Amino acid sequence: MALSDRSRESLLPSYLYTSAARSFAVASRLPSSSPSRAPAPAPAVVGGGAPFTIQAPNEKIEMYSPMFYAACTAGGIASCGLTHTAVTPLDLVKCNMQIDPAKYKSISSGFGVLLKEQGARGFFRGWVPTLLGYSAQGACKFGFYEFFKKYYSDIAGPEFSHKYKTLIYLAGSASAEVIADVALCPFEAVKVRVQTQPGFARGLSDGLPKFVRSEGALGLYKGIVPLWGRQIPYTMMKFASFETIVELIYKHAVPIPKSECTKSFQLGISFAGGYIAGVFCAVVSHPADNLVSFLNNAKGATVGDAVKKLGLWGLFTRGLPLRIVMIGTLTGAQWGIYDAFKVMVGLPTTGGVTPAPAPAAEKALESSS
Repeated sequence: MALSDRSRESLLPSYLYTSAARSFAVASRLPSSSPSRAPAPAPAVVGGGAPFTIQAPNEKIEMYSPMFYAACTAGGIASCGLTHTAVTPLDLVKCNMQIDPAKYKSISSGFGVLLKEQGARGFFRGWVPTLLGYSAQGACKFGFYEFFKKYYSDIAGPEFSHKYKTLIYLAGSASAEVIADVALCPFEAVKVRVQTQPGFARGLSDGLPKFVRSEGALGLYKGIVPLWGRQIPYTMMKFASFETIVELIYKHAVPIPKSECTKSFQLGISFAGGYIAGVFCAVVSHPADNLVSFLNNAKGATVGDAVKKLGLWGLFTRGLPLRIVMIGTLTGAQWGIYDAFKVMVGLPTTGGVTPAPAPAAEKALESSS
């Protein structure tokens, strides 16, 4: 059944986004040549069933429509899958530094050891589970973040969603990451084992069945709690700090409103804001990252074993400088790719404008409609 106009409009949280975003959604349904609200032509009906339309390439996507969520999900796949795969060599060295610090003493020596033992091809060992796992995670992370951000702001209402917007960002990103990590966890378990145990498997195709034979299907989720411990704080920091940083940049460092900036300039702000947010993300999530690597590398290992071997100081510092470089670059690139994809399909970039509650007249109009 097709959604009615009123149902589609109810998908748009008018108090969370700017009036420009609201007019952007409405204007896409109005004829450009007429100043009045003329009715849109009825879509063609195929076979007497529900209306079926094919969106033109230059047609604007309505904010918070099903097509909007699909676009955000696709952008998340490209954002996380491509970036994590690109930094596989850094991730490989980091994981081995966490597991065997005696052998992989530093970043430079770690690359040297890998090059000597496995050759240049060894730098991308585990790239397939990385690509598939983080593509699935990115789809859930960004798609569900946009969904939960709207859902929680609807629950809070116009006044409180404006007053406590940071809490909306935190709650929405945490909820999205819980789901995203369920998709990521099996791939992460195989990736760590392939990267840190030479000879275990060549990649996902032989590593996954070997892992399951060794530890059972539930063993793939042995690291889910530490993964949540790593990824949920990381994602909360990633989204909330990004939204705040970008808003502050436009407010204090850019002399003109965001709406007047070029798209290329806005994408540059997205990358810069993402990189700064990534530094905070790395620091917050690093102890749990050490735990995930330790637990997935050793059969039967526990959190207590990890703390005993690495020590509390080691949990917070081992491999941290490399992870700051990796996560900063990764997060900046992710926000750049995600927003570039949104721009490509006709959506505005993320963040940059303080959410404002709907005016009293607009509230009255909405309540009477």
